[in-house]
Amino acid sequence: MRRVGNDHIVIQEQNHEHGHVSKASFIFSVIRLSAIFIIICGIAYPLASTAIAQTFMPSRANGSLLKNSAGQVVGSELIGQSFTNPALFHGRVSSIEYNAAGSGSNNYGPSNPDMLQRTSDSINQWKTDNPDVPVTELPADLITNSGSGLDPHISPAAAAVQIPRISNLTGIPAEQLEALVAEYTEGRDLGLFGEKRVNVLKLNMALLEK
Repeated sequence: MRRVGNDHIVIQEQNHEHGHVSKASFIFSVIRLSAIFIIICGIAYPLASTAIAQTFMPSRANGSLLKNSAGQVVGSELIGQSFTNPALFHGRVSSIEYNAAGSGSNNYGPSNPDMLQRTSDSINQWKTDNPDVPVTELPADLITNSGSGLDPHISPAAAAVQIPRISNLTGIPAEQLEALVAEYTEGRDLGLFGEKRVNVLKLNMALLEK
């Protein structure tokens, strides 16, 4: 009986030691796997992505920044700006004042009082700044907010209706301004998607060089 009991005790001790070793091995495996993923996902992948982006598309990787003739950064071609100088082309209405820290709009309905007031103010300002162009020719994108509030583009029509004002204020012939708008009109993506558009910042940078 003692022998059996002793054998039973020995077996229990062996099983206990075996379980202890398995637990330690499991913990070590978890630590090792975590370290591998940290190295791959936290170090190797970001470094590889950055290297590829900086090699093949450095401008986009750095924010698609635009520089003037003096080499100064004046903005990004991906984010619109608010232009109030009547001698420059104006972009779309932005409910967030083109603050890239948080994109979005108020998502007002067509009967919302604030939106109606904002639209009315925009139309009245248009009448003041553009007496030669009737409101009936005013493109909707000049008095409406984009979904993000950061849209850097306007339609070619929205640029064209501003030409009389800019021509009167700058003395640049309307024909030259029309050619400038045509030069900076971007086509549909892949020739199929989206609409023709004009980047307002690029257009104004070219205008200031005239």
